[in-house]
Formats: sequence, C-alpha cells, structure tokens
Amino acid sequence: MLERDPRDANSLWQGKDALVLASKSIARLSLLAAAGLPVETVSIEVDERGIEARLLKEGASPAKIALELSIAKALAGSARHPGRLVIGADQTLALGDERFHKPANLEAAAQQLRRLAGHTHALHSGIAVALDGEIVFRAVESALLSMRELSERSLAAYLAEAGPTVSSSVGGYQLEGLGIHLFEKVAGNHMVILGLPLIQLLAFLRERGDLL
Repeated sequence: MLERDPRDANSLWQGKDALVLASKSIARLSLLAAAGLPVETVSIEVDERGIEARLLKEGASPAKIALELSIAKALAGSARHPGRLVIGADQTLALGDERFHKPANLEAAAQQLRRLAGHTHALHSGIAVALDGEIVFRAVESALLSMRELSERSLAAYLAEAGPTVSSSVGGYQLEGLGIHLFEKVAGNHMVILGLPLIQLLAFLRERGDLL
C-alpha cells in the first residue's frame, strides 16, 4: 500500500482522510498524485470476466461495462475501508462491437495490434466512488484513437522496445510512453485515455467540500 499523509497535499485539499484508490494502476495513481490529492492504494480482486459476461448477456455497451466494473471495485474496496472515499476505475476498449482485454503476452499483443491497426477504436473510462458501501459518484467518459497502419517491421520494433509492458494495459499500448508511436490521431481527454476521468472526479470532490 502506498500511503500519503493528507497534510502533505497542497492547500486545495480540505478532506479529513486520504482517498483510497482500489486499483494497481500506476497511471491512475500518478494522475491523482499530480493533482495534489492525498491517496493510498489498495489491491482488490473482483470477478471482472464474470461481471462482464453477465452484462454482455444483458446487452450492455462497452461504456456501461467500464462503469459497472468501476462500481464493483469501489464497493469491494469500501467494504474494507469504512468511512473512507474509495475510488474504483476501469477501462474497456472496443473496435465497433469487438471488445479487447489486456493481452496475456507479446504474441497476443501482436495479434491485437494487427487487428487495431488502420482503424479507430474507442476507449471508455469508468469511475465510481463509494463511501460506507454506497456509490456516491459515478461517471464514464470516452475517447477515440486512430491507429496508423503498421508494417510487420514497425510492429516487431515496437514490441521489442515495449516488452512486457504491453500486458499492463488494455490495447497493448501505453499512450504516455512508446504507445504514442502507434497512432495518427487521438480525440479525447488525455486523462481519460490514461484511465481516469479526473476532471469529473475533481468536480465531485469540490461539491463535497473536500477541495477548494
């Protein structure tokens, strides 16, 4: 667990306790910390594929799935941290009706990137905040990313440089790193692409009085 004393946050923070991020995402943690928010992370486990399978049977959209997974994570974290604001977040990637998950290895990443190359796909970033077992905030925001055509040579070069990091994010790329080389156009909030609708979260915290 990474802990930060709320008193170490900038003067904008008015909350009593640090936020709890129910996620192992370094990118999400970095976004919150860069905004001066006191935050500690916890690792939680939810049956993501089971939840997704149920939602797909109900005809849920990729955006809805991202939001529901975020809610599940926030509630799981809240059960372990009473009295605290717990943030759950998740992201889905869809190319039309086709959905993608984190690739298990380099070969899976290669296959996925071949499928995405030359097309525009959508990233849907969900966020939820739970307090004492109840969801007090939820939101989902989307971005569109156009991947350039990739030759086998350029794909192999990217995978060789990126290495195992391709398995750490949905899509097999990290836009804040080497993944930027894969794209020709990006439309959407950069923070949303990194997996956290931060501006909406900040607005919620201001409404609560936790931020100035």
